[in-house]
Amino acid sequence: MATHTDKAALGVHGLDDILAGGLTRNRLYLLEGNPGTGKTTVALQFLREGARAGERCLYITLSETTEELRESATSHGWTLDQYITVFELVPPESLLDAEQQQSLLYSSDLELGETTKVIFEQVEAVRPVRVVLDSLSEIRLLAGSSLRYRRQILALKHYFARHSATVLMLDDLTADAQDKTVHSVAHAVIRLEELAPDYGAERRRLRVIKYRGQRYRGGYHDFAIKPGGVTVYPRLVALEHKTGFVRHQMTSGIAELDALLGGGVEQGSSTLILGPAGTGKSLLAIQFTLSAIARGERAALFIFDEEIGLLFDRTRAMGHDLQALQREGKLFIEQVDAAELSPGEFAHRVRVCVDEHAIKTVVIDSLNGYQAAMPEENALVLHVHELLQYLNRQGASTYLTVAQHGLVGDMRTPVDVTYLADTVVLLRYFEALGTVRRAISVIKKRTSAHEETIREYRIGNDGLRVGEPLMNFQGVLRGVPTLVDKDLPGIGSGQG
Repeated sequence: MATHTDKAALGVHGLDDILAGGLTRNRLYLLEGNPGTGKTTVALQFLREGARAGERCLYITLSETTEELRESATSHGWTLDQYITVFELVPPESLLDAEQQQSLLYSSDLELGETTKVIFEQVEAVRPVRVVLDSLSEIRLLAGSSLRYRRQILALKHYFARHSATVLMLDDLTADAQDKTVHSVAHAVIRLEELAPDYGAERRRLRVIKYRGQRYRGGYHDFAIKPGGVTVYPRLVALEHKTGFVRHQMTSGIAELDALLGGGVEQGSSTLILGPAGTGKSLLAIQFTLSAIARGERAALFIFDEEIGLLFDRTRAMGHDLQALQREGKLFIEQVDAAELSPGEFAHRVRVCVDEHAIKTVVIDSLNGYQAAMPEENALVLHVHELLQYLNRQGASTYLTVAQHGLVGDMRTPVDVTYLADTVVLLRYFEALGTVRRAISVIKKRTSAHEETIREYRIGNDGLRVGEPLMNFQGVLRGVPTLVDKDLPGIGSGQG
């Protein structure tokens, strides 16, 4: 998105991108959210970014003590330098003394005027370029009425405008969450939200509700609070990341499998591998990964379901040392915990891995684990669509696995994403000659023609082996095939 030079950057990774460079200077902004959503952390990052540029900054706190703010900064490894002044606005001692409290006048009539006066005096003394006012809930309570509260906010807005200050007001929504007074006064409104899933860590997201005269990236964006501050993961828009490349056909290294795929899988396309548990979906995806590495490329595995140590052990038994490839920098492997990771952060990690390491083969194993990180199935489809489109536009070949419910017969897929993938590979169990066998077929390929046959494959100590097409049986995909012509190649042939 386009950026403007005369902007006050917030210093929050990802948020400045959403806001097209940051906040227009000399305006008043509202940052709202329930307690614990990260408002104070964002505000401190906003001031620290100004301090780095040599701007005088003022943090006016009506809710937290100076000591609490410094502890919050220390938890992120920060120190509030000489450019940042923290002013703790406390009520006069007389208001805390029960004997001195008056009863004929409303205390808010005295307190609000006194509070405003002290704020103006502090601004006159510091002459800040950036100001944080924390929080509006106290001012709203002191005002007593919506009309008086609005007048007070307008007075603050005009005062700060005359002093050429960029102001970030925080609202913890504890006084009156339905009061939208500041929304109409503020130049922009950013809302932070915290979601508590039934299981796993809390999820945080933000949305820019309004921004006058400025384009911004709409919708919800995931963010996380980690040591070092808030990091925002802007919603991925694939259309913004178009690159040019020549499509080549990527082979798997197994001649029979490549024949089934019509010669291989095209670069910059997505392949969905469907099948019940234990059919070898992960192994099939890894086969394409190993073939890419053998061509001198780099690859990445994002593992949701399997413990990474177990993956190393079972592939090493087949003669493939994934751990050694990882140490050599040829293979990037990340164990993903769906209960602790938001979908936006996962998409960000995939993007960073592809961009920084020139990855051309990406495996996501599995989509079932990815779905566990999603609040709704519809949202999963949209996330997967944008992620696949982005990877395709970067010239990366993507392999996704989906575990279907059931073992033989009628299969159920937890979420239908077959229309999103360019190629769909179907794996099945079937019964034959008193044993359980495995069958593989390609049921869809957008980029070229492919075999319409069904082939048997086996998983042994030497990895994956694919046989000749099964021509003398029908009903293989249903799980119980029947013999059609015993003279044609069939089960048991072509397997060695």
